[in-house]
Amino acid sequence: MLLAALLFVLFYVFWILMSGFFTPFLLAAGAASSLAVVWFAYRMGVADREGHPVHLIWSALAYWPWLVREILKSALDVSRVILDPRLPASPTLVRFKPRQKTVVGLVTHANSITLTPGTLSVEVGPEQFVVHGLTRASAEAAVDSDMDRRVARFERVR
Repeated sequence: MLLAALLFVLFYVFWILMSGFFTPFLLAAGAASSLAVVWFAYRMGVADREGHPVHLIWSALAYWPWLVREILKSALDVSRVILDPRLPASPTLVRFKPRQKTVVGLVTHANSITLTPGTLSVEVGPEQFVVHGLTRASAEAAVDSDMDRRVARFERVR
Protein backbone atom coordinates (compact mmCIF):
# COMPACT_ATOMS: atom_id res chain seq x y z
CA MET A 1 0.00 0.00 0.00
CA LEU A 2 2.88 2.34 0.76
CA LEU A 3 4.29 1.64 -2.72
CA ALA A 4 0.92 2.51 -4.29
CA ALA A 5 0.76 5.78 -2.36
CA LEU A 6 4.31 6.69 -3.31
CA LEU A 7 3.66 5.86 -6.98
CA PHE A 8 0.54 8.03 -6.90
CA VAL A 9 2.48 10.96 -5.44
CA LEU A 10 5.31 10.55 -7.99
CA PHE A 11 2.89 10.36 -10.93
CA TYR A 12 0.87 13.31 -9.66
CA VAL A 13 3.95 15.49 -9.12
CA PHE A 14 5.14 14.52 -12.61
CA TRP A 15 1.73 15.47 -14.01
CA ILE A 16 1.84 18.87 -12.31
CA LEU A 17 5.40 19.56 -13.48
CA MET A 18 4.63 18.61 -17.07
CA SER A 19 1.27 20.40 -17.18
CA GLY A 20 2.32 23.79 -15.88
CA PHE A 21 -1.34 24.73 -15.36
CA PHE A 22 -2.87 24.90 -11.92
CA THR A 23 -6.59 25.20 -12.50
CA PRO A 24 -8.81 23.10 -10.22
CA PHE A 25 -10.08 21.01 -13.15
CA LEU A 26 -6.58 20.13 -14.38
CA LEU A 27 -5.33 19.37 -10.88
CA ALA A 28 -8.31 17.04 -10.37
CA ALA A 29 -7.76 15.43 -13.79
CA GLY A 30 -4.10 14.87 -12.90
CA ALA A 31 -5.04 13.25 -9.61
CA ALA A 32 -7.62 11.02 -11.31
CA SER A 33 -5.18 10.06 -14.06
CA SER A 34 -2.43 9.27 -11.57
CA LEU A 35 -4.80 7.17 -9.50
CA ALA A 36 -5.95 5.30 -12.62
CA VAL A 37 -2.37 4.56 -13.70
CA VAL A 38 -1.51 3.17 -10.26
CA TRP A 39 -4.69 1.05 -10.26
CA PHE A 40 -3.97 -0.29 -13.77
CA ALA A 41 -0.35 -1.04 -12.83
CA TYR A 42 -1.49 -3.11 -9.85
CA ARG A 43 -4.17 -4.88 -11.89
CA MET A 44 -1.57 -5.78 -14.55
CA GLY A 45 0.96 -6.88 -11.91
CA VAL A 46 3.70 -4.49 -13.02
CA ALA A 47 3.91 -2.42 -9.85
CA ASP A 48 6.36 -4.40 -7.78
CA ARG A 49 9.55 -3.86 -5.80
CA GLU A 50 11.80 -4.76 -8.76
CA GLY A 51 9.96 -2.66 -11.35
CA HIS A 52 9.69 0.39 -9.08
CA PRO A 53 12.64 0.22 -6.67
CA VAL A 54 11.54 3.08 -4.43
CA HIS A 55 13.47 1.44 -1.58
CA LEU A 56 16.66 2.53 -3.38
CA ILE A 57 15.84 6.26 -3.48
CA TRP A 58 18.06 7.30 -0.55
CA SER A 59 21.04 5.23 -1.67
CA ALA A 60 20.57 6.56 -5.23
CA LEU A 61 20.73 10.12 -3.92
CA ALA A 62 24.12 9.26 -2.40
CA TYR A 63 25.34 7.40 -5.53
CA TRP A 64 24.38 9.91 -8.23
CA PRO A 65 26.65 12.79 -7.10
CA TRP A 66 29.59 10.38 -7.01
CA LEU A 67 28.68 9.13 -10.51
CA VAL A 68 28.42 12.69 -11.87
CA ARG A 69 31.90 13.43 -10.51
CA GLU A 70 33.26 10.27 -12.18
CA ILE A 71 31.60 11.21 -15.47
CA LEU A 72 33.23 14.66 -15.37
CA LYS A 73 36.66 13.20 -14.54
CA SER A 74 36.37 10.70 -17.38
CA ALA A 75 35.22 13.41 -19.79
CA LEU A 76 38.41 15.35 -19.02
CA ASP A 77 40.52 12.22 -19.58
CA VAL A 78 38.84 11.53 -22.92
CA SER A 79 39.33 15.17 -23.93
CA ARG A 80 43.04 14.88 -23.16
CA VAL A 81 43.32 11.75 -25.30
CA ILE A 82 41.50 13.41 -28.20
CA LEU A 83 43.44 16.68 -28.01
CA ASP A 84 46.86 15.04 -27.70
CA PRO A 85 48.57 15.21 -31.13
CA ARG A 86 49.85 11.64 -30.68
CA LEU A 87 46.29 10.42 -29.86
CA PRO A 88 47.33 7.89 -27.21
CA ALA A 89 44.18 5.80 -27.63
CA SER A 90 44.61 2.08 -27.09
CA PRO A 91 41.17 0.46 -27.37
CA THR A 92 40.92 -2.49 -25.00
CA LEU A 93 38.33 -5.05 -23.96
CA VAL A 94 38.31 -6.42 -20.41
CA ARG A 95 36.22 -9.14 -18.78
CA PHE A 96 35.35 -9.39 -15.11
CA LYS A 97 32.75 -10.84 -12.76
CA PRO A 98 30.52 -8.16 -11.22
CA ARG A 99 29.56 -8.20 -7.54
CA GLN A 100 25.91 -7.37 -8.20
CA LYS A 101 23.26 -10.05 -7.64
CA THR A 102 20.02 -8.36 -8.74
CA VAL A 103 18.87 -7.17 -12.14
CA VAL A 104 18.63 -3.60 -10.81
CA GLY A 105 22.23 -3.78 -9.59
CA LEU A 106 23.55 -5.24 -12.86
CA VAL A 107 21.69 -2.65 -14.95
CA THR A 108 22.81 0.22 -12.70
CA HIS A 109 26.43 -0.91 -12.95
CA ALA A 110 26.31 -1.43 -16.74
CA ASN A 111 24.62 1.94 -17.31
CA SER A 112 27.09 3.68 -15.01
CA ILE A 113 29.98 2.26 -17.04
CA THR A 114 28.38 3.33 -20.31
CA LEU A 115 27.58 6.82 -18.99
CA THR A 116 31.24 7.30 -18.12
CA PRO A 117 33.01 8.70 -21.21
CA GLY A 118 35.66 6.40 -22.64
CA THR A 119 34.02 3.17 -21.49
CA LEU A 120 31.18 1.07 -22.83
CA SER A 121 29.42 -2.00 -21.47
CA VAL A 122 29.51 -4.49 -24.33
CA GLU A 123 28.18 -7.62 -22.61
CA VAL A 124 26.32 -7.70 -19.32
CA GLY A 125 25.45 -10.70 -17.23
CA PRO A 126 25.62 -11.96 -13.65
CA GLU A 127 28.69 -14.06 -14.47
CA GLN A 128 30.61 -11.67 -16.70
CA PHE A 129 30.82 -8.08 -17.86
CA VAL A 130 32.72 -7.19 -21.02
CA VAL A 131 33.78 -3.55 -21.07
CA HIS A 132 35.42 -1.62 -23.91
CA GLY A 133 37.71 1.22 -22.98
CA LEU A 134 39.15 3.96 -25.16
CA THR A 135 42.47 3.45 -23.40
CA ARG A 136 43.94 0.45 -21.63
CA ALA A 137 43.86 2.38 -18.34
CA SER A 138 40.17 3.25 -18.63
CA ALA A 139 39.26 -0.35 -19.48
CA GLU A 140 41.32 -1.81 -16.64
CA ALA A 141 39.85 0.72 -14.22
CA ALA A 142 36.47 -1.02 -14.63
CA VAL A 143 37.84 -4.29 -13.21
CA ASP A 144 37.36 -4.57 -9.42
CA SER A 145 36.52 -0.88 -9.38
CA ASP A 146 35.15 1.56 -6.86
CA MET A 147 32.05 1.74 -9.07
CA ASP A 148 31.53 -2.03 -8.71
CA ARG A 149 31.77 -1.76 -4.92
CA ARG A 150 29.49 1.28 -4.71
CA VAL A 151 26.79 -0.29 -6.92
CA ALA A 152 26.97 -3.52 -4.90
CA ARG A 153 26.46 -1.46 -1.72
CA PHE A 154 23.70 0.52 -3.47
CA GLU A 155 21.73 -2.62 -4.41
CA ARG A 156 21.98 -4.19 -0.94
CA VAL A 157 19.98 -1.40 0.69
CA ARG A 158 16.69 -2.89 1.86
